This record gives sequence, C-alpha cells and structure tokens, in this order.
Amino acid sequence: MNPPEMIVIERRTGGRLLLRLLMFGLVISVLFNLAQFASYQDYVSAGDGPNERFESGDLAAADKIAIVEISGTIMPPFTERILKTIEHVSEDDAVKGVVLAIDSPGGLVADSHQIYHRLQELRQKKPMVVTMGRIAASGGYYVAMGAGPDSPIFVEPTTWTGSIGVIVPRYDVSKLAEKIGVESDSLQTGKFKDTLNPLRPMTEDERAMWGAIIDDAFLRFKTVIADNRSDLDLEQVGELATGQIYTADQALEAGLVDEIGYQEDAIAVLKEKLGLSEVRVVRYSYPATLVDLLTASAQTRSHGTELLREILESQVPRAMYFCGWPALTRK
Repeated sequence: MNPPEMIVIERRTGGRLLLRLLMFGLVISVLFNLAQFASYQDYVSAGDGPNERFESGDLAAADKIAIVEISGTIMPPFTERILKTIEHVSEDDAVKGVVLAIDSPGGLVADSHQIYHRLQELRQKKPMVVTMGRIAASGGYYVAMGAGPDSPIFVEPTTWTGSIGVIVPRYDVSKLAEKIGVESDSLQTGKFKDTLNPLRPMTEDERAMWGAIIDDAFLRFKTVIADNRSDLDLEQVGELATGQIYTADQALEAGLVDEIGYQEDAIAVLKEKLGLSEVRVVRYSYPATLVDLLTASAQTRSHGTELLREILESQVPRAMYFCGWPALTRK
C-alpha cells in the first residue's frame, strides 16, 4: 500500500508547484501589461501635458472654451498638474476663453499662491469666468482671485465659500504622552528647531514666532481679495475674514461673488463676451502612469507604517489656506 500513497503525495506536490508557477506568470503578465498601458498613455498624450476631452457645445467648432478644474485639496502632486494645465491652455491659440471651475476646501499656502500667480498671467491672454461647485473655501477662494476683478464669479445655490484665514495644523498630545510615560528628548541646535513638537506644549516664544508667519500669509490673503474684488477694500475684507463659511446668498450679499448660477450660465456669459456663437467646450485630464499605479500599490502595502508616518509628519510645518482642522490659526 505504501507505493500508491507516495505517488499521491508526489502528484499533490507537483500540483502546488504548477499553481505557484502559474501565479508567478500571471503577476509578471499583469506587470508587463501595466507597463505597456502606461507607455501607450505616454505616447498618445501630448508630451507631459493633459489629455483634452470634449465637454459640450459644437464638436466641429474650431474655437474652444477651456474648463480648468481645481478640485480637492490644493497640494502636490495635483498642484503641478494644475499648473501644467494652465500652461497648456495659455499656449493653445484655439482656446479663446477659460472657465475656472473650483470645488476645493483649499490647501497649502504656497501652492495656492503659485496657482493664483499663473492664473494672473493667463487672464492677460484669455478672458475668464469663475464657477464654484460644492465648496470653494479658503485656498479655493484664494485661487479664484487669480481670474481678476473683471471676471465674474458664479456660485451654485448650495455652494459654500469664504473661510478666509490661515491655519498651521498642530496637535498637543503631551498629556497623553505623560500618562503612558513618553517624553520628548530631541537633540537640537536652537530653541525653535523642534517647534510644533506634539509631545510638549507650545512656548510663548514659539507662538509669537508662528503668529508673525501666519499674520504675513493672512495679510497677503486679504490683500489679494481687496485687489481683485472691486467693491471691497482691505478693511471690508478684514471684517469678512473671520474664518466663517458663507452660503451662496451670504457671499453674494457680502460682495465675495457676483452671480448665483451654474456652469452653463457662466459659459453662456463667456461666449457672449467673446462674441462666439459656435464653440467647443473642453476639459482636461491626466492618464494614470506606471508611476501612479506603482505608487498606489506601494501605499496599499504600507498601511502598517501609516501611523508612524503620520506621527513623524505631524511636526512638519504646513501653513494652509484650508477650511477646517482645529490648530494654530489666524482669523
């Protein structure tokens, strides 16, 4: 009876080996196809710029209105793609006007200002209108100012906007650390080197230092609004800059926006301003690259280190024009 039993064992082992080889081949095939797909996407896209997609209007029209979207949190890597889209639109002679479509709670101060600056340059070449979706608050409102005082701002009836202010996220877990026996004992070269350390309370000197930094960013925010909203001066903007969210009706009454309407209303106004009866409305997107796919895969595998990464990054200073997040603020 022993020989037949040994034969069965050998067959099972062979089956497992074959299954492993097939799985390995499948993984190699998937990776190869992902690489081929990414290469194809790079080939069909114009350089490293965005892909253009027809939105509405006359598909055969030569003249275009470009929808430049700013959605989600304003931060890398999305900032770079927004800047590339603005550059692409600026260089496309067929684009006669721009709809700046914003649906964002804001984001990093530096990134918001970069986008604002590039939009300032774009408006010198292409007439613009602004539409605000579900939320266009803080940095989302800041970038809208890049369209300039002559560009009307449309908000939907349910849009939230405003939240004019600056925030530097910080958490104080010193009491929790004391309970579990954790102390901060950093080696540093100056008293401000470990500022925003969550394992100890903030000192008065640190609070004064950060206060000066965010006051500078706050003044820039208010000045940008006063420069681009013709009915508001710096003092009036200061009265509105409480960090408050404004409804569409409240924002209209305060002079922060111009019209309650939808994207199609803004497009109609822009067409009339441009004197165009036939126009092709387009928007842009970026294909998923191999780097994006591999990065997403790496993030999926790194959930075990996510908490450690968040703890380490909690000490990285980030000044933000952002709606929400209780922390060190100037309003």
